[in-house]
Amino acid sequence: MSYGGKQMAESFRTVRKNTITLAEEIPADKYDFRPAPGVRSVGEQLAHITVSSRWQIEVHSERLAFVDFPTFTRRLALAAAEEQALRTKDEILAALREDGETFASFLDRADDEMLQEEVGFPPPVQPSTKTRFELLLGAKEHEMHHRAQLMLVQRMLGIVPHITRQRAAHVAAATAPKG
Repeated sequence: MSYGGKQMAESFRTVRKNTITLAEEIPADKYDFRPAPGVRSVGEQLAHITVSSRWQIEVHSERLAFVDFPTFTRRLALAAAEEQALRTKDEILAALREDGETFASFLDRADDEMLQEEVGFPPPVQPSTKTRFELLLGAKEHEMHHRAQLMLVQRMLGIVPHITRQRAAHVAAATAPKG
């Protein structure tokens, strides 16, 4: 069995669908909520999630074989500006949808040859090389990491995350007396 671009795209679409559901369920007036000083607000976290896949498309579309610190620093500055441009819940949701499908479509087109290519990084980055597959899969892992943080924030806001509600409904149905 092979796991390649098409499978990664489908998996990413599922992850993004869950992120969008979470973003829809948090009221717009809570997008400025910060769970602790010095951390991103709900809106900032969601803007970060949507913008973060853009650099992946850039790096892999251009087939960069090496990502140096000036390239990474330039892309971080661009991402910060892109994140700040997303201010409202509606803007963030639109970007989550559009950027999510753009990234998933990019993954759909990623062939095995491209996914096996290695990308190098300067010291002290370890490991000093990663495959494009690992880097692209990292985008999904990154989103899931931040979504998990937002699921805890939902709890702080009195919202039971939709994934938790779905699981509870399945458990209740499976354990209900038959009868």
